[in-house]
Amino acid sequence: MAEAADFPGTTPSPARRWLRRAGALLAAAPLLAGLLQLPAPVAHAAVQDSVKAATGAGSVAVAVDSLTPSAPTAGDTLTVSGTVTNNGKQTVTGAQVDLRVGAPLATRSAVATTADRADDLAGAGAGTEVGGKYVAKFAQLTPGIAQSFSISVPVDALKLKDDGVYPLNVSLSGQTSARLWEQTLGVQRTFLPWHPDAAATATRTTVLWPLLSTVHMTAETGSDEQQTPVFLDDDLAKEISPGGRLDQLVTLGRSLDVTWVIDPDLLASVDAMADRYTVRSDLDTPTAGAHQAVAKRWLAELQDAVRGKEVVALPFGDPDLASLAHNGTGVTGSLNQLKAATDVAATTVETVLHVTPSTDFAWPTEGAVDPSIVKVATSAGADKVITRSDSLRETGLTYTPSAARPIGGGTTAVVADAELSTAFTGDLTRASTSTLAVQKFLAQSLALNLQTGRQRSIVVAPPRMPTASQAQAMAEAVTALQNGTWSQPQQLTAAASAKPDPAAATKVPAQSKYSAALRKQELPRSAFERMAATQAKLDNFELILTDESRVVTPFGRAINREMATSWRGRVTAARTFRQDVQTYLTTLTSQVKLIEKSETKLSGRSATIPVTVQNNLVQGVDRLVLRLTSTNPTRLEIGGDDYSEQLIEVSGGHSTTVKFTTSANVNGQTSVVAQLYTEDGRQYGAPVRFDVKVTEITAAAMLVIGGGVLLLVLAGFRMYTQRKRAAAREAEEDARDGAEAPEDAAIAAVPEGRPAEEPGAEAGADAPVQPSDETLDTAAESTGPSGTGERVDR
Repeated sequence: MAEAADFPGTTPSPARRWLRRAGALLAAAPLLAGLLQLPAPVAHAAVQDSVKAATGAGSVAVAVDSLTPSAPTAGDTLTVSGTVTNNGKQTVTGAQVDLRVGAPLATRSAVATTADRADDLAGAGAGTEVGGKYVAKFAQLTPGIAQSFSISVPVDALKLKDDGVYPLNVSLSGQTSARLWEQTLGVQRTFLPWHPDAAATATRTTVLWPLLSTVHMTAETGSDEQQTPVFLDDDLAKEISPGGRLDQLVTLGRSLDVTWVIDPDLLASVDAMADRYTVRSDLDTPTAGAHQAVAKRWLAELQDAVRGKEVVALPFGDPDLASLAHNGTGVTGSLNQLKAATDVAATTVETVLHVTPSTDFAWPTEGAVDPSIVKVATSAGADKVITRSDSLRETGLTYTPSAARPIGGGTTAVVADAELSTAFTGDLTRASTSTLAVQKFLAQSLALNLQTGRQRSIVVAPPRMPTASQAQAMAEAVTALQNGTWSQPQQLTAAASAKPDPAAATKVPAQSKYSAALRKQELPRSAFERMAATQAKLDNFELILTDESRVVTPFGRAINREMATSWRGRVTAARTFRQDVQTYLTTLTSQVKLIEKSETKLSGRSATIPVTVQNNLVQGVDRLVLRLTSTNPTRLEIGGDDYSEQLIEVSGGHSTTVKFTTSANVNGQTSVVAQLYTEDGRQYGAPVRFDVKVTEITAAAMLVIGGGVLLLVLAGFRMYTQRKRAAAREAEEDARDGAEAPEDAAIAAVPEGRPAEEPGAEAGADAPVQPSDETLDTAAESTGPSGTGERVDR
């Protein structure tokens, strides 16, 4: 057991510590004596190597590239493979790789400590040496040259007894010309989880399998009916192509019992790529995208992978909840953006994947929470918040409790285990770091299970966007775990609804406890202010559109993307994206505008003023009000008041001109302002201001016009008098002819022998008047010129 005292989790006795120190001094005496006799350069090098060996990594790097099986059972053969690299300046001779097995680590913290000092030479020789033929020997190791090794040993030869996590030291010993005795020159510590039989109480383990990416789509679309989307770049095609990051996540996750956590924006983006799309370029117009087949293949494989599995949909765009809570709630409308992103999440996933997702979960960055984050996270409908045990910390417990914790207000905190969740961070491109991550994950899981016999539900929340190498390590570890004997898979919804441990922590840490490093990466308040300004402009714009969905949908989703968690650490790119969205919207809104006017002149007291509205959009606009306002209604009235309004409708690609009636009260110049408004009275676009100059009719013009009128009157009067005289003469002649005719008739009617009476005698007075008789009123007419205004009978 003395050998095991060098491993974390065990403690040597005071007597042993004293004996070791004394032995170290005695062993150092010959070394010091020898150094005094060596030449100065050699002695210096030896001292430096001794210091290096005593304080950290050795001069030879030992890398364990694979350890199979990861969790061996009885009867298995353990194979340890890797490389050794001489990083020193001297050749190593008589080198040998040995395996040493230490005593089981008693606690999870001991596992973490061992992993942290994986290549520390201190205690490298501790543990039971397997020895015998289970070694790898090298005649010499040349500086800078890596050499591979592989050792296969029956598990029975390791003499593993009780269930537990055994530290495995893979060390290299040898000698150099400066140190002519055998010593340990390098070591790599790893872990052997040993649990050959099924656990009496298996840990229920939920593994989240995140499928998220950065922002790829812009707010821009083509003017065609399909509205061809415009992408920032073609990087998404690389991620979903065979061997790409997202392609590997789908391929690896297909065979695992995991809960898929998906950003609907990723699905929407790939779905858009499956049809016609374009990509921004240095040219004036975007270039056509060419990866439709890749997108269709990836979607088909994902649909197959998630069939029958649990799917959790995050809000569209994976909004940064912490940034919103700390910097956005003071900006009007910010929480509405989160609500909008949540509302479209389920529909997007159902449309693309044909599965019904859960939208009850919120996942803040790295699971870090405070009261404000919880409040924001639950404001859009989620009642479960995925946090992490290094944020919502335990105090006083000697074991890891179940993930579910009631934190008040009907909200459940689902606390992911920090050690398990962070096992796959960092650069795992090297096989050695990946193998160590897998073994550490399995060791932590087994150590957790052995803490207590209680049934517990544990959640693993890995990095939000794992790299391809991280995904491979995750898949290897989860496969080994699910094939192991101490854990069983469980869905996230089941873990969230599991019975909480009454002793577990439920108090959300104060905002002052929030990570300063995470806070530095948050979106600033100015980002949310720009989002609000863009949304206000969009709200104004949609009121006048005949088909608002062509604009509201792409811009609404673009604003959701402005809040994405993936902008952390990419300040310039985030700012540029927000500016581009707002600039493009401004470009569209400016396509509906008033045409500028120059000075207008009015000759006279009343006239009409034309104002032209132009619509360069592909769709029509309506419910638009054009108001023309006089800045000085005392001088110039419009429509009988200081302003007049008219409703406007303009077809796409056309313009219309509206006329306003004006009346001038005095001469002079007056400014007039034309402004477009929405139906609810909000200004739309920039006003157009122009001057109206009113001019009186001049005296000279009046004299000319008056003279012309007088000549017309005189000419008409002359014609009138001439016609009246002619009419009088015709009347006189008619009268004479009428008088002669009765007289002749009277003479012919006198009987023979009776004297004829004179015309006009009394006999005529007594005779009845016949209709044909002429009346004697013509003698009363005047034969002189008739006066003006006098009626002339004809």
